[in-house]
Amino acid sequence: MKPRTLLTMSLAFFATFSYPAASRDTIVSSAPEIELPVEGRMPSLTGATTWIGSPALSPSALRGKVVLVDFWTYSCINSLRQVPYLRAWAARYGNQGLVVIGVHSPEFGFEKNLDNVRTAVKDIAPGYPVAVDSDHAVWRAFDNEYWPALYIVDSQGRIRHHVFGEGEYEHTEAIIRQLLAEAGHADLPAGPAKVVSEGVEAQADWAQLRTGETYVGYGRADGFSSPGGMRQGKSKTYARPDGLSPGGWGLVGDWTVNAESALADKAGARIVYRFHARDVHLVMGPSPSGAPVRFRVLIDGKPPGAGHGVDVAADGSGTVTKPRMYQLIRQAGEITDRDVEIEFLDPGIQAYSFTFG
Repeated sequence: MKPRTLLTMSLAFFATFSYPAASRDTIVSSAPEIELPVEGRMPSLTGATTWIGSPALSPSALRGKVVLVDFWTYSCINSLRQVPYLRAWAARYGNQGLVVIGVHSPEFGFEKNLDNVRTAVKDIAPGYPVAVDSDHAVWRAFDNEYWPALYIVDSQGRIRHHVFGEGEYEHTEAIIRQLLAEAGHADLPAGPAKVVSEGVEAQADWAQLRTGETYVGYGRADGFSSPGGMRQGKSKTYARPDGLSPGGWGLVGDWTVNAESALADKAGARIVYRFHARDVHLVMGPSPSGAPVRFRVLIDGKPPGAGHGVDVAADGSGTVTKPRMYQLIRQAGEITDRDVEIEFLDPGIQAYSFTFG
């Protein structure tokens, strides 16, 4: 979960929930009716700059439907790991009165580009309409503060439940079913939706996840360990840190660190990071001209082999072609403190943030 205040939330938050393992069917146990107080009326969606996959929707047009509103952004791993559940619920209950709406509210500048959002929605294929909220107008109307955030609206247009961050999937589906039943839909499919999470959407290994999100731009950077510190907005040649503490990272070579991202000024620039997690992701964009940037990943000084992520080959090679989140590492064996190193074989990479799973 990312709060709008842009502070990293404690990993202990996630430990309070029971998360399904990757590629495991969701199970919703039968339970008595859940008490759902009214939290307010569903705000207007008119602040959306455009819609993908649907004409513009409004609370009045949605009256009689149960509505699930999801605030997300396409480079956020927390949002991406939630998508399989939303996709499954939209498919399972769409004919029984459920409408799922994704409200794409960007975090980084490149996520405000409509072409980038359209491409991401096509690649992710959520299967439900997306309101493009590039100005955060819908975000403000809901008084939202988090990525992802779910708001469940009943058939009378009242917000009856919310979920901030990942998890609570069993409880959320039970609430959806209860509100659909309240709206008169007695023909619900038997049992819960079967949800299979694969690739980058696979649920995190929460028991082993000990490294938090880390921003690379100076505006929110934390744990930076290269000698001499970070120079803001101007080119500098950085040296490799002499040993990293867990959660520590550094730049090597020629970089210009801007508020939102770091730009590699020359080929051969590197980033090193000491982490403890199954998965390593890095949000990156190609050079400002749009030219692809080749990179190579090492883990503890060696190619990742079977531990490579979906965007990297076994030899560690990969290419950044568009701005998005890239999965670099998915370990198959024992999880311990390890060093990941990314070398950029071409200049111009724009590195935004690390996330883990």
